[in-house]
Amino acid sequence: MSQSDRGLRRLAAGTLLVAFQGTTAPEWVLRELEHGLGGVTLFGFNVADPGQVRELTTALRGAGEPVISLDEEGGDVTRLAYHVGSPYPGNAALGAVDDVELTRRVYRAIGSELAACGINLDMAPSADVNTEADNPVIGTRSFGADPGLVSRHTVAAVQGLQSVNVAACVKHFPGHGATRVDSHLAIPVVDVSIDVLRERELAPFRAAIGAGTRSLMTAHVAVPAVTGETPATLSGAALTGLLRGELGYDGVVVTDALDMHAITRSVGLAGGAVLTLAAGADLLCLGPLPTYDDVQAIIAEIVSSVREGRLSPDRLEEAAARVAALRAWSATPAPVAAEQNGVGLHAARRAVRLTGETEPLIEPLVIEVDTPPTIAVGDVPWGVGPWLPDAEIVRIEPAAADVPALLATAANRSLVVVVKDAHRHQASQELLSALVAARPDATVIEMGLPVWRPGSAAYIATYGAARANAQAAVELLTA
Repeated sequence: MSQSDRGLRRLAAGTLLVAFQGTTAPEWVLRELEHGLGGVTLFGFNVADPGQVRELTTALRGAGEPVISLDEEGGDVTRLAYHVGSPYPGNAALGAVDDVELTRRVYRAIGSELAACGINLDMAPSADVNTEADNPVIGTRSFGADPGLVSRHTVAAVQGLQSVNVAACVKHFPGHGATRVDSHLAIPVVDVSIDVLRERELAPFRAAIGAGTRSLMTAHVAVPAVTGETPATLSGAALTGLLRGELGYDGVVVTDALDMHAITRSVGLAGGAVLTLAAGADLLCLGPLPTYDDVQAIIAEIVSSVREGRLSPDRLEEAAARVAALRAWSATPAPVAAEQNGVGLHAARRAVRLTGETEPLIEPLVIEVDTPPTIAVGDVPWGVGPWLPDAEIVRIEPAAADVPALLATAANRSLVVVVKDAHRHQASQELLSALVAARPDATVIEMGLPVWRPGSAAYIATYGAARANAQAAVELLTA
């Protein structure tokens, strides 16, 4: 391979964020880092404990200068606490409190934990304005439905993370909040006018750019007014025209995972990589599915696209320069955070809401209504079990529930029913309605968005299903 070939391959590899299975770095990842690979994205399956993550990131840094990223949003989407649930409430809870200084403190604490583990880019916060209650993928990941509220808390989150030299990655541009389709599975459409888009979806991104966010993440959503039928991730009109041109952004553009069906089932993994680079992206998050063979094929396709004139070499140079600037910024020593322990629980306590009155618990039966996790969240544990050790807790599928048997078991006992996003699941609503009709004295704990509720005696809304949210709810229940 000639020197120019090696240089081109290095530029191509430098645009990629790869993933791998396990808690140690495979040889191929270390080898590719030596040859210019952009970095890695860590997932829950890469995490055992903070010490292990630190060892992993130290090994990765020993092979190169990687961007080491993960999705640590607090709330439902966590990677460091994937096996136990996050000690921080998510954005919906922070939006419900609406204290920007609290949001800044929470994200500074998150950033401190990430920095201690060797992470230099957090794929957070979600700046989506969640105007669609039935949104299957955003929900409690959003600060709320009001553009002004989402904007000010997005700014606070960026400031909190970046105050400890962890780069924020504000997502999902140009907005995933008005969708009813999960882009992991298909291409969602945000069919609004450009004026509505500017006033609503783009407001938090404009604010984040003003606050100096180091990176932004694209959304695999089509916005007909801007992108036609093309997902924004693959659209020059969205990434170069709108983001770079109109909004004046010159930081790193990171793609959402390219292994999502919105990309793989339309243009393919390697094809998507070339198209998003041409559109203006700098770092390509490949997601958890692509293998080493896939990575090799993607690099080869990028190289071929340059040789064939489908992709400008200047575009790769531009991406490399932006990523180099990000690395240089994150390499400066992070200041020591003054606060970390306890701020998550403090925030969750401020967010939790009680309607009605709770009664002292008597041999409580807790029914947790099972809710399928989204792909973004994964199989993170949730529920109130850790905080009610003396209660009998049953986790049930709503469609298969035996209501008479459950009511018989609950006879002469306190009944607590825990749900998550009941408004999105008809079977959950039907089960909850049947239980509350027979036991109006029951307490309902909603650990998603409190959009729908039955007429129970007491109703607790947590605005999230993180560990901190659950503890705050049980404290109210047992107060």
